[in-house]
Amino acid sequence: MERRKRVWLRLGLYLGVPLFLLLAAALYMIPMPGKSYRGTLPPLTAEERALENRLRLHVQHLAEGIGNRNVFVPDALDEAAVYIEDAFRGIGLRPRRQTFRAHGQDVHNIEVEIEGSDEIVVGGAHYDSAPDCPAANDNGTGVAALLEIAREWRHKQPVRTLRFVAFVNEEPPFFQTAQMGSLVYAQAAEERGDKIVAMLSLETIGYYSDAKGSQRYPFPFGLFYPGTGDFIGFVGNIGSRSLVRRCVRSFRSHTRFPSEGAAVPGWVPGVGWSDHWSFWKAGYEGVMVTDTAPFRYPHYHLPTDTADRIDFARMARVVAGLTRVIDELASG
Repeated sequence: MERRKRVWLRLGLYLGVPLFLLLAAALYMIPMPGKSYRGTLPPLTAEERALENRLRLHVQHLAEGIGNRNVFVPDALDEAAVYIEDAFRGIGLRPRRQTFRAHGQDVHNIEVEIEGSDEIVVGGAHYDSAPDCPAANDNGTGVAALLEIAREWRHKQPVRTLRFVAFVNEEPPFFQTAQMGSLVYAQAAEERGDKIVAMLSLETIGYYSDAKGSQRYPFPFGLFYPGTGDFIGFVGNIGSRSLVRRCVRSFRSHTRFPSEGAAVPGWVPGVGWSDHWSFWKAGYEGVMVTDTAPFRYPHYHLPTDTADRIDFARMARVVAGLTRVIDELASG
């Protein structure tokens, strides 16, 4: 009997300690300020309806007017860069190129800056596509959001400097390599000593579903998050926990749209899968804003990633909310 008690005690320790550590880690990484909105979405305002239309036009032009755009189709990649530059100029901002060589050709990050203090907030989105993909959601939606958030700042003066950057070469074969556009940008910023206090990566933000089971996660995060893919996510590594929490708090305080947040180790699948990863590597805090891409979107990196898959009404609500988040970050 005494031996049996010792066996059960050891078994309890072997099982209990990992479970306790998992629970403790979850309580640190997962709870976010405020509450995610639940219920019927309110009608779009007139401003949000106009925003919806502009977002649709951007995504349609990138996905249908240009289509597959990367170094393997350099003319299309250049056409996308020119479109973004023209869009910035059209709202009164002055784009500048950061040019470097990749795959034997010149490629370009495109930046606009609205000057404030020496502290800098960066909003970024990549404009290249995966091979043979029109890339409406990944990442035409992120680029469209970037352009429309920048529009809101064309007549404003931020406390902190704001930079809006369209990055090249996020997709394979350049992902997380020395020729990834955002890594080239972040390393140059680090070398200059730029005081980047926040970076938001707008990555695949246009697909939502009300179907149960439409949302998936790497294990064990499905134990803690909803199984319906109707929310926008804010994701960062442990070092960016304070920024993740600030973004979620801000978004939930003024936007009636479902939202979730997580600050988890960067090695967790999906957590570092965009341009914010490059800023982590340079020592900056970075957050990905996303519909979770392959964990929800069935057309991820496929020829079927077309503009008709995008829910532009919900996307407009998200972009309006993100505009206010960046307003708060830029206010210092």
